[in-house]
Amino acid sequence: MAFRPYLTFAGNAREAFTKYQEVFGGELVLLDFDSAGADAGPPPAGMKPDAIMHGALMTSDGGLLMGADDMGGNYKGTVDGVCVNVNLADPGEVKRVFNALAEGGSVHQEVTETFFSPAFGICQDRWGVQWMIMVEQPMP
Repeated sequence: MAFRPYLTFAGNAREAFTKYQEVFGGELVLLDFDSAGADAGPPPAGMKPDAIMHGALMTSDGGLLMGADDMGGNYKGTVDGVCVNVNLADPGEVKRVFNALAEGGSVHQEVTETFFSPAFGICQDRWGVQWMIMVEQPMP
């Protein structure tokens, strides 16, 4: 079983996913209402035709991050109660990814060594998504 984050954005999913692809690499697929075809119907009231109805970033190591622009108009600007956790191979990569995601956002915990990881940090990106970036240690 795999759990896959599905993120919600306030009309800026394209911008966020473009940045995520820049940070993580991989293949990005963005489906907007304009290119979805007539069968998808018109965008919900208040949505722009170029709003993302589904986005997926697939990394070479099997990672999958998905999301869309909020179609219900309930997005508050932050994703409360959830952090997307990313496990990377080395502390240098943790710092690179952390710094890229924190740019324009906020830092909750600088990247530091902990009892469970040689590099662990928490930030919120400019789109309100919280991230936990770390080197995962094998359990003893």
